[in-house]
Amino acid sequence: MIKLIGIEKIYDSAAGKVHALKGIDLHIARGEIYGIIGLSGAGKSTLVRCINMLERPTAGKVFVDGQDMTALTESELRQARKSIGMIFQHFNLLSSATVYENIAFPLKLSGTDDTTIRKKVSPLLELVGLSDKANQYPAQLSGGQKQRVGIARALANRPKVLLCDEATSALDPQTTKSILDLIRVINETMSLTVVVITHEMQVIKELCDKVAVISDGVIAERGSVLEVFTNPRHDITKEFISVLLSNELPAAFRGNEISQDRTHGSLLLLRLIFLGERADDPVLAEMIRTCKGLECTMLFGNLDEIHGVPFGRFIIGLSGEDEAINGALNFLSGRDVRVEVIGYVRRNPAAVD
Repeated sequence: MIKLIGIEKIYDSAAGKVHALKGIDLHIARGEIYGIIGLSGAGKSTLVRCINMLERPTAGKVFVDGQDMTALTESELRQARKSIGMIFQHFNLLSSATVYENIAFPLKLSGTDDTTIRKKVSPLLELVGLSDKANQYPAQLSGGQKQRVGIARALANRPKVLLCDEATSALDPQTTKSILDLIRVINETMSLTVVVITHEMQVIKELCDKVAVISDGVIAERGSVLEVFTNPRHDITKEFISVLLSNELPAAFRGNEISQDRTHGSLLLLRLIFLGERADDPVLAEMIRTCKGLECTMLFGNLDEIHGVPFGRFIIGLSGEDEAINGALNFLSGRDVRVEVIGYVRRNPAAVD
C-alpha cells in the first residue's frame, strides 16, 4: 500500500545542511497499523510528511496505492491527498467553526454540496461518539473530544490511508487508550492503512501490528511488534522498551561486576523470555526437578500480552555444581524459551542483611 524507496531529505540551515532522512526503505502493507517510533529529531515526523508530500523528498520515491507521489504536479497532489487523511498532536481545529463545520471543512474545500456533506458528516459524528456535540465549538471540548473531531475530519473524504503524527502525545493515559481503541476500530471497519508516528512505546504496544525504530535519519530496527518487544537488537530499541519492560538487574545485584567466570558464592543470572503457551507452563519447576542439586532463585517476573500472545519475562539466579548448572542451560535450550546469560554476580552485602 505504501512503499518508500531510498528516501533522502536534506534541509538547508544557518549552520549548514541537515540530513534528516538517509536512504529510508519501507513497505507498509494494505490494512496494517504500522508504527514509527523515534526520539525527538530522529526524523520520524519528516518521514510521515514525505508520505503525503507535505515534505518533498530530496531523493527517492514514494508510492501510495501504486501511485508515484513524487512524480505528481501540485494539482495532481491535491487530488491524491484526498485519499490520505492526517491527524495531529495539537488537533489543528478551526476555533470559530462548530464540530460539524470542522468535519465538513475538507468536503467544502472540494466543492461538495450541502446534502452530500450532511450524509457524510452525520455517520462520522456517530463513529467518533460526538453526535451530541455537533453544534459545539472546540473551546467547549476536552482534549480527547478535540482529537475525535480531528479524526472524523481526516476521514471525511473516505481516505485509504490515515497518518497519525503524535496523535496522543497531548492526552492523558485514559483518553489516550480511548483514542487508540477508536483508531483500531476505524482500521478494522474501514479497512484503512494506518501509520502511527510516536515516541511512546506504550502506543506501539497497544495499537500497532508492525514497528520501525528510526534513529538519526535511518531505520535501526523493524519487525512485528511482538518480535521487536521480545527480542530487541538495537540499543535505541532496548531504551524505548525499557520504559515499559525494565531490563535492570534486581537491586541486590546492581553495581556489582558481572563476570563470565564463576566465583564462590556467586549466582549465574539468566534473563528468560517465554512466548505463547510457554508463558504459563511450569518450565522452571520442571527444570529444578530434572537437574539434581540445582538451586534456582526467582529474582524478577512479569507476565504480559501483545496482540493476544502471552509472554513472560523473568530473571533467575542459578547456583550449584557445574554439572547441575550446565544441565539447566541444556534443559532450557531444549524448550521454547529465549535465554540470555547475564553472567555470574555476587549479592550486595547490604541486600543480604
